[in-house]
Amino acid sequence: MLMTAARIPWDMDCPACGGPVSHEVGPDRPPSTSLSDAVLDAAEDERLDVVRTCWDCGWQEERRLRVEAIETTAGDADAIERPPPLLKEITDELAAIEALGTLEDTLAEVRRQRRLEPAAEDTNENATE
Repeated sequence: MLMTAARIPWDMDCPACGGPVSHEVGPDRPPSTSLSDAVLDAAEDERLDVVRTCWDCGWQEERRLRVEAIETTAGDADAIERPPPLLKEITDELAAIEALGTLEDTLAEVRRQRRLEPAAEDTNENATE
């Protein structure tokens, strides 16, 4: 079953006062996420909340969308696991670290290793066997 898109004017003015309207897509998404990105990243049976707000007069509208089915007509639907295992592992590890100093030390070590990598590769290329 193909999902038909609702026609939502994203560059709209507030129906109450004519002021600019902001859009937020959630739940659990950064405020800068666009609706199209949220829909393309959604999993089957996932719910998306869309909130439109006028900051001039306070008008607000909330809509809830649910992805009923996903059909891929081209490309490899299994190419990207949701969420990518390595990314999930990294974010889980970062969330578990409570000390800011530990994160700063880790970042410094990663940067040091990156600076050393090209030098190590050059040394190996020039070495005679």
